[in-house]
Amino acid sequence: MSDETSAERSADDTVRALTGGSPAADWLARYSGSLLGVFGTPQRVLVRGSGCDVWDADGARYLDLLGGIAVNALGHAHPFVTSVIASQLATLGHISNFFTSPPQVALAEKLLDLSAAPEGSRVFFTNSGAEALEAAVKLARRNSTPERQRILALDGAFHGRTMGALALTSKEAYRRPFEPLPGGVEHIPFGDIDALTAAMDAGVAALVVEPIQGEAGVRPLSAEYLRAARDLTREHGALLILDEVQSGIGRTGRWFAHQAVDGVVPDAMTLAKGLGGGFPIGALVTFGEEVSTLIGAGQHGSTFGGNPVATAAGLATLHALETTGALRNASDVGAFLRRGLAVTEGVVAVRGDGLLIGFDLDGDHAPAAVQAALDAGFIINATGPATIRLAPPLILTQEQAATFLDALPGILDTARTPADSTPQEAPA
Repeated sequence: MSDETSAERSADDTVRALTGGSPAADWLARYSGSLLGVFGTPQRVLVRGSGCDVWDADGARYLDLLGGIAVNALGHAHPFVTSVIASQLATLGHISNFFTSPPQVALAEKLLDLSAAPEGSRVFFTNSGAEALEAAVKLARRNSTPERQRILALDGAFHGRTMGALALTSKEAYRRPFEPLPGGVEHIPFGDIDALTAAMDAGVAALVVEPIQGEAGVRPLSAEYLRAARDLTREHGALLILDEVQSGIGRTGRWFAHQAVDGVVPDAMTLAKGLGGGFPIGALVTFGEEVSTLIGAGQHGSTFGGNPVATAAGLATLHALETTGALRNASDVGAFLRRGLAVTEGVVAVRGDGLLIGFDLDGDHAPAAVQAALDAGFIINATGPATIRLAPPLILTQEQAATFLDALPGILDTARTPADSTPQEAPA
């Protein structure tokens, strides 16, 4: 790992000039007095990143094995992506959707190409995954009739925290404080083809599923389930909407997780997280002319969605992923990590694909393991009392992964007898 460069020191100096340099304790005190407390107390105050490493306000370095929750596909401060963003911002930053720009059109074309979308397919750009899901809900409503109004989602689903996306999300703790939610959504058992078959009829407007449930602990749907979902939705006139916000953009070693299953082409797909390499952007991709014309002029919109800087960031990210072998690296390093985790004492189950990995511990000490990992210089995430999630940059090396595997037994030993721990609830 390289030492801090003069350019990085200059960037640090600029940030300090704008914000004022303070130790972490001061920043955390100021945070509690100025930010809405929806995230609890931050675990650290991070000030700089490079590749797969980040540094906090007190100078400690961490290997980032969460990647901003699957966002930083190319790590931190990727030189090509940052240069494209800076160049575009210096050229044309925002224009509203009364106009378009070359990056917007080029990114839409690239996404349609990577998803092998048929003729007539289209893209709508948003600023986040939740906004992409909101657009998907409206698409489902446009597929509704007086007789066809049900939307199906799965137990364990996480689709976002805005009201439409929250209606699709199953976790009661997220839903209850904001009820009544938009109606017409039903949750059915995860991965159960018989339950899906029983629930599906001509009254279903859409089925919304994640090929891999990230927030639920990295739970993949089987190929058989996805094929059944495609066949049943087509038979009954429902839309199959795949939420690839977390599993897309190379995270599984393929551009989109559903591409592992031959013959499964969705009617719509939501994207975000890794698409901008750290810059906020999301997308709804609609497949085919019939679905793509369900929403017409004036029926949806976004002031910032598809702006030149965000779409330039998306183009740069996809180009870098495509030309540097990052997808192959995600597959190879992910397999290395899963093999190592499977033989680690205290790990009782390992799931996932590519560099989206979940593993279960032999006790309810996952939140304590997150803290012990931080103290040891690693950023990981607990999705439940006994479950850890990893979603590192797709450029993570095998050598970096090995440092975590070597440290993990000691991290788990520490976590089994914590002095104190607070359960971690990070938004997906």
